[in-house]
Amino acid sequence: MERENIVEFKVSGRYALFSDPINRIGGEKFSYQVPTYQALKGILESVYWKPTLIWIIDEVRVMNLIKTQSQGIRPVNFSGGNTLSIYTYLANVEYQVRAHFEWNYNRPNLEQDRNENKHYLISKRMIKCGGRRDVFLGTRECQAYVEPCKFGEGEGAYDNYGSLSFGLMFHGFDYPDETGEDVLMARLWTPIMNNGYIKFLKPDECTIKRELASMKPKVFDDNNFSGLKEFEKEGEIIELDTETL
Repeated sequence: MERENIVEFKVSGRYALFSDPINRIGGEKFSYQVPTYQALKGILESVYWKPTLIWIIDEVRVMNLIKTQSQGIRPVNFSGGNTLSIYTYLANVEYQVRAHFEWNYNRPNLEQDRNENKHYLISKRMIKCGGRRDVFLGTRECQAYVEPCKFGEGEGAYDNYGSLSFGLMFHGFDYPDETGEDVLMARLWTPIMNNGYIKFLKPDECTIKRELASMKPKVFDDNNFSGLKEFEKEGEIIELDTETL
């Protein structure tokens, strides 16, 4: 049975830097060849997110040739000095993404906000508007642009390339509010691209995980979550998502 809350969009930018955050503490940064699940999820959360739902990335399509470009970057050095680091970015990237959302059942206090049609329509509208917050490809300096598309439409650089494996890669984080456990976990997997398409494993299907730290889920209540408001107009009760006003 096909889902009715699937969204499809295109994201593009001049540069991208998708890397394992566990290894980012060093001065050098080198991008993966393809976007990670977590990076694409972050893009969707910048477009539209509520704690009521969890975005699930189903598939990505690589549209442009994978090219890299290295730049000398002077990171902030609070101890002084003249440090120079080399960052290797992906250049001229474009991806088609297909995703859907599921309810976050670890937040029973938000059950009244589980209106699938409302969230689906808002997310489609926010994709058309380019997102609610800044969208970037992996890191803040890699500004990105989002627009609607039909997934699979158009010609891609790897349409007839065949199969390509990228080895062991970072998949994403298991956050406490999504798993119900008071621990932050990192997931790893081995993606394979077939003719430009990468189908992602769902987070609970990843078998390679690493515990990073103890963490408590953020609490959403009446003080920091507006929820739903109702008002009466000509005898009809209308629900408003106050975050869209």
